[in-house]
Amino acid sequence: MTVRNAGLVHQVRMLRAGVGDPSVMLAQFRLSAVLVPLWGDEAVWTADEGGLRWIFAFSSEEELAAFVRSKGLSLDGFPYMTVFGSRLLDVAVPGLGVPGGIALDVAGKEPMLFPPVRGIVPDEVALDGPVTMGDVGVG
Repeated sequence: MTVRNAGLVHQVRMLRAGVGDPSVMLAQFRLSAVLVPLWGDEAVWTADEGGLRWIFAFSSEEELAAFVRSKGLSLDGFPYMTVFGSRLLDVAVPGLGVPGGIALDVAGKEPMLFPPVRGIVPDEVALDGPVTMGDVGVG
């Protein structure tokens, strides 16, 4: 299956150019099938930055390949899964157990972050409202 996400890439470019609508771009991400690299056999590849955990996602095979190469790895046989953006935001981010979001196309020319705020992730894990992570209240 070839994943290209021209609509999503267009919306990201529009937003980065200052003429896009964040709600339209978010809606396009939620509807898009994106590629998520795996660490080992099952764990999604994440990184901690700025006190948040970021799940890596890519809009195309080319973007995923650029990321894999930037890590000095070979794409040949590299494990990844295809998942809808909505599932990442609604299921994977809350499942992290720590505050986190989605980092789209991080090795590309036009990366985009989906931070853990209301309207992007479920309210119960958003950092701009009352949040509980395990037994610890945040926010």
